[in-house]
Amino acid sequence: MATIYEVSALAGVSLSSVSRVMNNHEHVSEKTKVKVKAAMETLGYRPNAVARSLASNRSDCVGILVSQLHGPFFGDILTGIEEELRAAGKHSIIAAGHSDKTIEKESIDFLISRNCDALILLVDAVCDEYLIELNKGKTPFVIINRRVDGLEDRCLYLDNHLGGYLATKHLIEQGHRNIGYISGPLSIEDAKARLEGHKEALSEFDIAFEKERCYEGDYLTQSGQDGANQLLNDGRQYSAIACANDEMAAGAMKGIRDHNIEIPSGCSIVGFDNVYFAEYLYPKLSTIDYPRIEMAKMSAQWILKNVYKKKSITINNIFSPTLVPRDSIRSL
Repeated sequence: MATIYEVSALAGVSLSSVSRVMNNHEHVSEKTKVKVKAAMETLGYRPNAVARSLASNRSDCVGILVSQLHGPFFGDILTGIEEELRAAGKHSIIAAGHSDKTIEKESIDFLISRNCDALILLVDAVCDEYLIELNKGKTPFVIINRRVDGLEDRCLYLDNHLGGYLATKHLIEQGHRNIGYISGPLSIEDAKARLEGHKEALSEFDIAFEKERCYEGDYLTQSGQDGANQLLNDGRQYSAIACANDEMAAGAMKGIRDHNIEIPSGCSIVGFDNVYFAEYLYPKLSTIDYPRIEMAKMSAQWILKNVYKKKSITINNIFSPTLVPRDSIRSL
């Protein structure tokens, strides 16, 4: 079996240069990379990951904790992170927290026990105090989709309040005043912020918020359908429904049609997230764009900069939502 010493000799470079090439160090010339990789290919050399980990005190693995593994939102998050890490020669270990405090803590302990160099956390249930305490440990982490006071420099998050505001404001500007709202679980900060944005838009146009016009869902499709059914059965008039994510909006569209109401002529609808299927629904769903892939990639870049010391990376902590108008909203 070939050794790193043989690679060094055949390539005509130092052992440290071979090591830098294998670890994707940014300060290596293209000429050196070509010579080392050619020597490795000729000798059939395969780096020993365990030995390399012991030598560098790094596992080259990053732990990723998300709320769920299903659905387009979390799929995009995982894809964005994994692609960015893989391009840098790092690997991912993935766990799901299921928005449960106990499971989230167990999953974090599991990832740390696997000697991950760092963690990327999308957590809903653990409290801010837990994360602040976790920050005192040896494993660095970055938080996505959440802002924690005292940890702002390691939080990447969307202005959810603005997103909720933009969605409802657009409905009102199209002439709608009888607006229902299907929220996410209000135990989660982003769901609360989106609802507060909805309320702000109503207030700006002197429309009273009525809690009876709000249904608390769980971000899943069925709760969108259930929410639309409950709203449309409550005896009030609705010309539009705003939903806190696109999955619930898709379910709400079925609920609206189950009442023999056409979209958007009988009831308009707007979602949130701009997941891939939004433009394939009929009619195409108006929604709020959540730049989640950019945020996911940024979380990986945060790790590369702060843990693996990759330079020339600029971190953006706050992301802004934008309105994506399509065909599901009618002007009155």
